[in-house]
Amino acid sequence: MTQQVVFIQGAGEGAHDRWDDKLVSSLERELGDSYALRYPRMPTEAIPKYSTWKDSLLGEFNSLGDGALLVGHSVGGTILLHTLAEQPPLPKLGGVFLISAPFIGEGGWPSDDIRARTDFSDRLPLGVPVFLYHAIDDDSVPVAHVYLYSHTLARAVVRTIEHSDHQLNNDLSLVARDIRRISG
Repeated sequence: MTQQVVFIQGAGEGAHDRWDDKLVSSLERELGDSYALRYPRMPTEAIPKYSTWKDSLLGEFNSLGDGALLVGHSVGGTILLHTLAEQPPLPKLGGVFLISAPFIGEGGWPSDDIRARTDFSDRLPLGVPVFLYHAIDDDSVPVAHVYLYSHTLARAVVRTIEHSDHQLNNDLSLVARDIRRISG
């Protein structure tokens, strides 16, 4: 039986086809045939709207089985986490993996579209492993954002990566290793 993995892209013009596709290729290569990776195209990727992306994510959640793994990059990770906090999916998740996700709120980025929250630990389903990845040298989203998340996700595993960029140098071998470790 193959394990379901859904990768949520980041935002920006061409993010799906010119940037995050390299992350997806790396993850697929590292995970192998035991995992079925889906990579939905998010609407209005150049100027993401929380409500629109949330609706798309909820549609994705409807097709998941128990144990599905969710991976979000950059703004896609931020929207994924906020969506999970507002309306967790019905199947039991196997894990959540956020890569270079901007923190919305005090110390992070302001947003007129996404409300700041600090209750992620209380809102996410108990027992679902959460991993946070961030490059120390990220020039798009400062590494301080991962530490802001770590205060709101007390049980999250935080991994900072040296000599890497916002795209983790298009190498998700560390993410794949954690996925394989928790999914058996």
